[in-house]
Amino acid sequence: QVQMLESGGGLVQPGGSLRLSCAASGSSYSLGLMAWYRQAPGKQREFVAGISSGGTIDYADSVEGRFTISRDNAKDTTWLQMNDLKPEDTAVYFCAGTHRRLTPSRARYSSYDYWGQGTQVTVSS
Repeated sequence: QVQMLESGGGLVQPGGSLRLSCAASGSSYSLGLMAWYRQAPGKQREFVAGISSGGTIDYADSVEGRFTISRDNAKDTTWLQMNDLKPEDTAVYFCAGTHRRLTPSRARYSSYDYWGQGTQVTVSS
């Protein structure tokens, strides 16, 4: 059973930075696609960023230029560097993964087989 474990959330002031980490365990081979989603109170879970095992990356328009996703295939670990954070970035951030060989732009919410429990990110002064 593959498990996804996120860490790195917290409280930060507007304009600040945070780095989220997600490590997948229990997989016998590298995940094809890893991604970050987020869910704000009263809203649907939305895509933030994704990265394939080949290094193809995609971002939501709302975070393009501010967030950077990266991964280590050998460790099945992904990171989300979040800069210039805004109050509207406040949400629970979830890590997702799948063994399917997809590019992030072609994946949908239902494409992901494994999900973490989420980590809270709060942007407030």
